[in-house]
Amino acid sequence: MILLWRLCRVKFLLLEFSEEICYGDSGMKEYQIRRSENVPASDPSIGRRMSGGDHNWNSKVVLLNGLKSDSGKFSSSCKGAHVGKRHMWFHKNVRSIAYIFVLVGFFFLLDSLMVSIFDSINLQHSSTSKNSKGLKDDRKVAHTNKEKLPVKMYGRLLSLASSALTEKEFKPKKSDFWKEPYKQASSWKPCADRRPPNPGKHDESNGYIMVSANGGLNQQRVALHTFVTRCHFLQICNAVAVASLLNATLVLPRFLYSNVWKDPSQFGDIYQEEYFISVLKHEVNIVKELPSPLKSIDIEAIGSLITDADIAKEAKPIDYVRKVLPILVRNGVVHFLGYGNRLGFDPLPSKLQRLRCKCNFHALKFVPKIQEAASLLVRRTRKHDSARSMLDKQLLGNYMPNIPSKHHEVARGSYRYLALHLRFEEDMVAYSQCDFGGGESERKELQAYREIHFPLLIERLKSSKPISPEELRKLGRCPLTPEEAALLLSALGFKHGTYIYLAGSQIYGANSRMQAFTSLYPNLVTKETLLTPSELEPFRNFSSQLAALDFIACATADVFAMTDSGSQLSSLVSGFRTYYGNGQAPTLRPNKKRLAAILSENSTIRWNDFEDRVRKMIEEGQRVRVRGFGRSIYRQPRSPECMCRT
Repeated sequence: MILLWRLCRVKFLLLEFSEEICYGDSGMKEYQIRRSENVPASDPSIGRRMSGGDHNWNSKVVLLNGLKSDSGKFSSSCKGAHVGKRHMWFHKNVRSIAYIFVLVGFFFLLDSLMVSIFDSINLQHSSTSKNSKGLKDDRKVAHTNKEKLPVKMYGRLLSLASSALTEKEFKPKKSDFWKEPYKQASSWKPCADRRPPNPGKHDESNGYIMVSANGGLNQQRVALHTFVTRCHFLQICNAVAVASLLNATLVLPRFLYSNVWKDPSQFGDIYQEEYFISVLKHEVNIVKELPSPLKSIDIEAIGSLITDADIAKEAKPIDYVRKVLPILVRNGVVHFLGYGNRLGFDPLPSKLQRLRCKCNFHALKFVPKIQEAASLLVRRTRKHDSARSMLDKQLLGNYMPNIPSKHHEVARGSYRYLALHLRFEEDMVAYSQCDFGGGESERKELQAYREIHFPLLIERLKSSKPISPEELRKLGRCPLTPEEAALLLSALGFKHGTYIYLAGSQIYGANSRMQAFTSLYPNLVTKETLLTPSELEPFRNFSSQLAALDFIACATADVFAMTDSGSQLSSLVSGFRTYYGNGQAPTLRPNKKRLAAILSENSTIRWNDFEDRVRKMIEEGQRVRVRGFGRSIYRQPRSPECMCRT
């Protein structure tokens, strides 16, 4: 714009000078009259410009247009002027001409100076912004470099799995593992809630039993937060069985506060108290708190405090009769502190075994707050409302809307979902002592974590013969990585678009580990992504209640897949699905030892062979088996005391 203004200015001066050459003073007057005629008189601003008051950009455009229209007239007039008069005028005005040239040169110099100043300012601003952008880019690169790169242990198999999933997208056939493979699974029905002809409950109680449930610090340290609630199931129902065995009145169990989870939740925050008492009232007397006369007693001082050191793990009923019953009868109260796994499964009278089942599968019902939030999880994952299954009714109550059965299959469509309990938290990974392909930096990181959090493990390793990470993997002692879980699901025929609910805590390595999984299965959801912040807020600082949400989402899924059959959560979820699933709630249990042998052939195995071997491994784990001696009735409820075979 400055350059254009300068050119117009020079042209205007030269034109006036030329007019003066041709016409002298009279010519200038005539030109001024002509110029004023060409400009509309109705524009006051232009009038001001004509009088020399306003020299903005618009005035110069108007004047320039006027000059253009007059240039032709000026040329013809100038040609008719007398040459002698021109020379005479020139000699008279030589000083004026020199002055005009000096003035024009001054304006050129001033304009050049202004342009150079503006250019310098712009250049400085541009340089500053570039430097600022460069610093931001450098910071971004530095931040990116801090993030871990994706870790892949089985690159070849991942590539084969990706190709196989792409092919399956164009085939209508669905995976066979959406259904139970064995028909005899549906022949087992829930019946632990049937009322026995002789309950065995006596009118006179031998005293009160108090229980402070605690999963044990070491167990909690190597398990995800969901273990806390699952362990409550075991401890509560074992306490019910012991109360019945000793003919005692059970005080509603309390949960010890853990410095690990910092969760103040108590029984009534998780389970419906009145419902629990009502369901078991024919077998066991249950009260909410001790009678007033006993509240002031120092339990430890009178010798009624019983710890895990006093009762052997997996103790038999006779151990309780010999050690605990005399104290109960003498003092009228006993307190089991930190009550862990202190009652074995066999040998045990059938009525106590049945009572355990009734407690676990019927009496423990989640509070409405948990049921309502869990129903949102399930409905948003399914993306539709379906006919309520037995699992839905038991775990979600009336918060799950019911759809007539005839519309059920139509509504389901492609919105089934698979729940995956992926146990790959930092605690679990570090404790295993396995190698997960993350290189030297990962090994140092996990070793540092062990030294801080597992000092007893470090001491034990110093005095024992070390086992190599390769040997640990062969023995099936290594947690499955997200990559291995994805390969497992793809070998079973689950398609790329399968909706997967991920249960558990934070995955070790985060995106660097999950990238391999999400590349094959991108439709991954968690309770944090399905619930809004306001819906999740009531559970924020209560790990046990968050655990309940995961438990329900896994138990009511169309398919449940575990990566560690020894996990409390996975085992109890599979038990619920067996009990209430009616043979239509498949659970996938990989054998880690067999899977490690299959994956060891990563560099040579063909995809078809990989699929066949993985399928056989899973199918073998789905066989319908009656609970074996000593096995947990919570995990394997198919037994005469718990389920009825039709």
